Amino acid sequence: MRLDPATIAPVVQAVRESFGDTAQVWLFGSRTDDAKRGGDIDLYIETDLERDIVMRRSALRRRLEAIYGDQKIDLVIRPRSRAPHPLHEIAREQGVRLSEVAR
Repeated sequence: MRLDPATIAPVVQAVRESFGDTAQVWLFGSRTDDAKRGGDIDLYIETDLERDIVMRRSALRRRLEAIYGDQKIDLVIRPRSRAPHPLHEIAREQGVRLSEVAR
């Protein structure tokens, strides 16, 4: 996994402050492969919250920019009340759950 270990706990904290204490976040995409280089940071978030998703996403993006600077960050957010799409399933299955790594 190609994320600075010092940034993982702050990312998990920012996600939970933005999307609730039960929110979970996975890193997926090229950053999960140590053999690759570069690439944006792809985060998949599951939340129990259903309201104000766009506002919460914007607030989280600002917080993540404070952590990572100008790095490109893609956020995929799914309220648990909505059925998952194939991308959500891939992110969960192939991604790394950051809350597990931050322990």
